[in-house]
Formats: sequence, C-alpha cells, structure tokens
Amino acid sequence: MFFKILREIGRPQWLDIIRVLKRSTGMSVAEIAQQLKMSYMGVKQHCVELEKKGYLDTWRRPKAVGRPEKAYRLTKKVDPIFPQIGNELTLDLLNAIQQTYGGNSAERLLFGFFTRKTQYYTSKVKGKSVVERSTSLAKLRDLEGYMSLVENDAKAGFRIVEYHSLFNDIAKAYPTVHRMEETMFSRVLVAPVRRAEERASGLARFTFYIDTLGKAAATVEH
Repeated sequence: MFFKILREIGRPQWLDIIRVLKRSTGMSVAEIAQQLKMSYMGVKQHCVELEKKGYLDTWRRPKAVGRPEKAYRLTKKVDPIFPQIGNELTLDLLNAIQQTYGGNSAERLLFGFFTRKTQYYTSKVKGKSVVERSTSLAKLRDLEGYMSLVENDAKAGFRIVEYHSLFNDIAKAYPTVHRMEETMFSRVLVAPVRRAEERASGLARFTFYIDTLGKAAATVEH
C-alpha cells in the first residue's frame, strides 16, 4: 500500500500540498498557493487531481464575514505515508503482555519506552535556555515524523506544535501515553509542560505549552 501511494502521488507538487495540509486543520486553494508560493490555478489543478484519487476531500468552511469557503483536507488514504509506532503488531504484542502478566504490565512497558526516549532526547537536545532546548527538540521530533514546529505569540505563549502523532493508535488503547509524553517533554526541557489536543475537519493538532518562566524553567549547563 505504501509504495502504491508513493507511485500515485510521486509528483513533488503533490507531496508538497500533502505536507502543507498535514500541518493544518484544512486550507483553501489560496492559502495553499500562498504557503507554497505557487499559482492559484496550478494549486487548484493539483488539488482536483488529488481529490479524484481520494487523497483529499473538501468541505465548506465558515468565514467570519461572507459565504463559507471551500477548503481541502487530507483523507485517511494518506495515512500510510506517515509513520506510526502503534501498528497492528505493536498493539497485539502489548495486548498479549497485558493478558499474560495482567495488572498494568503493558503500561509499565510503555513507561520504560518513554524513559529511554527521555534519555535519548536529553543527550541530543542542545541549548541552555528553555527556548533553545525547545527549538532543538522540535527539530529532532520533526525528523522523526511528528511534523513539529515552534510557535510563540503573546496570546497563546511559547509552544511546540505537532501535526502528527506516532502514538495515535497506541494512545487509543492506552490513554496514559499522553501523560507519559507530556512528562517526557517536561523532563527534557526542564520546564513545566502542558499537552493539549485539537481535532477538526478530520485533522489533528497536538500542542505542548511550555512554561518558560516557571520555577522548573532553569537554564542547564552542558
């Protein structure tokens, strides 16, 4: 399935459109064109073709003023492109461990995974300030497929925003994964972190709000 999809969407422009839409909760043709610095008609033609192949669909997005506008979003058909730790085999193994050893054995195994991941990130993340470490962590996570970026503004504050979760399937079966991930961020960044999740139009956004002024937000020496 993965290679079949790659053959179908092998055009660089199509991959760019999918990447941009993945980092959103849906976009209009004009927004995609502006983001990719492409012509409106060029983007529209590509989106129409991707929709015909089943990789995009549309809905009418309400506007503050005027009529709703047509916006594009990704469909489930693109899921194989983006990595997932929680595939069927992983979930089967966790369930087997739970049934064999009982209690919270599967969650203990996941806790061990996040402990090792915390150690790995801590050894790789660079920077003395929370902002520097957060930027470094976001770059590492983006390379791993989380579609991560750093955002900062007066209203929402400093945060790492991710548009893909490798643990999406696992978290459905073991919701404590969210808390483990939040704790991992806090320990790596040496700062209080609050995780939030937003789902809209079939897409998801995972935000890690980072307290850069809290008592735990101290600088570290390397």
